[in-house]
Amino acid sequence: MDEHAIDKTAEAGYSAGEGPGEYLEVDPHAERRLVWKLDLHIVPMVMLLYLFSFLDRVNIGNARLYGMEEDLNLHGNRYQTAVSLVFVTYILSELPSNLVLKKLRPSRWLSFIATAWGVIATLTGICQNYGGLIACRLLLGIFEGGLFPGLAIYLTFFYTKREIALRVGYLFVSSALAGAFGGLLAYGIGFMDGVSGERGWRWIFIIEGLPSFVVGIASWWLMADNPETAYYLSPEEKELSHLRLSSQKGYTKSAAEFHWKDVREGLLDWKLIAFSIIQFGSDTMLYGYSTFLPTIIEGLNRTYSTATIQVLTIPVYSLGAITYVLAARVSDWSQQRAIFPITFGIISIIGYAVLMSDVSSGAHYAGCFLVALGLYVCVGIPLAWNPANLPRGIMAPFLYPTKEGPRYVKGHAVTLAMVAMSCLLDFALWAYYKYENARRDKFVAHAEHEDGLTEEQVVEKGDNSPYFRYAT
Repeated sequence: MDEHAIDKTAEAGYSAGEGPGEYLEVDPHAERRLVWKLDLHIVPMVMLLYLFSFLDRVNIGNARLYGMEEDLNLHGNRYQTAVSLVFVTYILSELPSNLVLKKLRPSRWLSFIATAWGVIATLTGICQNYGGLIACRLLLGIFEGGLFPGLAIYLTFFYTKREIALRVGYLFVSSALAGAFGGLLAYGIGFMDGVSGERGWRWIFIIEGLPSFVVGIASWWLMADNPETAYYLSPEEKELSHLRLSSQKGYTKSAAEFHWKDVREGLLDWKLIAFSIIQFGSDTMLYGYSTFLPTIIEGLNRTYSTATIQVLTIPVYSLGAITYVLAARVSDWSQQRAIFPITFGIISIIGYAVLMSDVSSGAHYAGCFLVALGLYVCVGIPLAWNPANLPRGIMAPFLYPTKEGPRYVKGHAVTLAMVAMSCLLDFALWAYYKYENARRDKFVAHAEHEDGLTEEQVVEKGDNSPYFRYAT
């Protein structure tokens, strides 16, 4: 390697070896500075996008307490249907949206869908009937569906596998903050009931929808597509970013590109199917709890005012946010995944058991905190295993019909069972990954590479490569 090249690599934060065994070693101080700069420019924007996305999706639970059912004639299961239908188009739009993200510039696509759902969320506040509400919810799902999986993939363009759990964790902190912020905001907006002759629920949708539109427009210019196009990175930092990502096991330039073959294999991969089932169970808790927590708290004591109910949701969501940040940090530090959703899932199960029990309202409120401890951990940590998630929330709204209040025993029981199922599958995958890693260690120790394939071709086999190791 010539002297000029050695100087450039040193500036970028890595050093060159000598002789035929030449290699590049990352300078940990330069890497820490780079990750700090990435966090400074990426994390606030993705957190804001997901915060407002989640808020616009679940604020219908707060709006319900301010006269929406009465004004739109939402009798029977109409309210539950309106809540649920958003997930139909949400699910259907996820895969197509991710394919578009891979083909187009991520910053442009994410900006477009954020701006679009911001407009729809705001216009929900002027709905005049049930049909208008259904139309808005279906459109909201179309544009919001691509955001979370898109952001999860977007983060992999900048961060390594060892760093991704904490950054995905920030997204789930956003959803917890959306719950707390939404309760606080709804408390304040509730006092606008009657302003300009409009009910409070309309102001909730209008005021909470406008920030999504603003942030969506801003993200067009503030989000980079990848390290190479990041305006905030120096040429040396871009080189270091490329080195960090390319040095991961299983990474090659071809493997980082879009291939239809990967799509077909992913759809048939039993591990992805298992993760989808895990997410189904965990998301039943996430969306059911997040949307109906005000209703659950209302059932604890019928004398609570609407304002009091909104305030009581804030500490519950705040505990969930703090718990997830701590769990994600420890998960990244230890590089352990399964133990967290299993442990905190059990705590949530205990919380639902308390909510189902015939105990005091104080004990029921304590149960809400127990559920919140695992609420975001059970959904978020498994995504560090597999960024391509498939959330499912269609069933959740129908678990809490009004006629089954105030204890909602059936809804809590079904959710408890779904979380238990997710915990068992988390354990099964952990056991399989431990076994498979051990088997591959033995294989690599006795064979250099598979016959007829170059080393790069073996690496490009992804998680089927003998060199690939699963996170456990």
